[in-house]
Amino acid sequence: MDVTAHSTDQIVPGQRSAHWGRVITETYFPLHLTFRDPASFTGTLERRQMGSVSLSRLATMPLQYERRPTHISHTREEEYLITVPRLSPVEFRQIGREVRCDPGGFILERGDEPYRFAYDTANELSVLKISKKSLSEKVRDPDRFCAKIIDARTGLPALFTTMMKQLHSLPLSEGRAAEVLGRQMVEVLALALDETAADDQQVRTSVRAGHLRRAEQIIRKHLSSPALSPEFVADACGISKRYLHELFGDTNQTVSQFIRDERLIAAREAITSSPALSMAEISYRFGFCDQAQFSRLFRAKFGQAPTDWRRSPRH
Repeated sequence: MDVTAHSTDQIVPGQRSAHWGRVITETYFPLHLTFRDPASFTGTLERRQMGSVSLSRLATMPLQYERRPTHISHTREEEYLITVPRLSPVEFRQIGREVRCDPGGFILERGDEPYRFAYDTANELSVLKISKKSLSEKVRDPDRFCAKIIDARTGLPALFTTMMKQLHSLPLSEGRAAEVLGRQMVEVLALALDETAADDQQVRTSVRAGHLRRAEQIIRKHLSSPALSPEFVADACGISKRYLHELFGDTNQTVSQFIRDERLIAAREAITSSPALSMAEISYRFGFCDQAQFSRLFRAKFGQAPTDWRRSPRH
């Protein structure tokens, strides 16, 4: 197993920042480093090459890492870093997302997109470096997990981060085992990300169901309002009209169809419960342009004309 170790212990203070910049570039890829106090900075790093992936553990004083566009222009292979903070939180920004990852979680960083990564207190990080090609063979569209917090307190994500920690202590003589374990680590990572995606899908489904219920409630509350329309419902729900149409697409019905059907149901109830109301009054009350249109739509839905429904003895 190929193991590389670095430390600032033997580096004179004035040269530590430049030295650490070279260490980071060699271990991961070019990054711009910002030190809180370059002269007093200390850091250690150990990297283990485990087949097609590398696993590193680094412990440093506060530091900020930036992946800039100039660093990416000559990139030949797209790579990911999967980073687990062990001692203190890290702040990460990429692709318009800004997150804070506490110990007990991990994040994915795209090496082919600019980013900023920082921590304000001394920290220890476990970092897995893997090519996009290798991860994409195991996980569909890995980019969707970038700059998101993966909760690793339970389940497969917890197994993955525990495995990373244990592999830091793998004896150097276990060369062949390291390659096998490297592959297994990627398999566990893929399973952990799939588990997270399933949880996210459940959350999205629950949120969509909640929005749909609220939209239906607003429609039923305003059946007699001339202003009732998809635009009105979307505004009342605080969502876009496009998203509203997507929600009703899940029910195989358009928003306008739902509004029309609910108005017809309400009109049928009014016909039954309010015999003093004329058909014209009922049709206008529930937003139909004229009595002929109302009668046609009522017959299409319920199989009877409104007047026949009123005369029916079963009511």
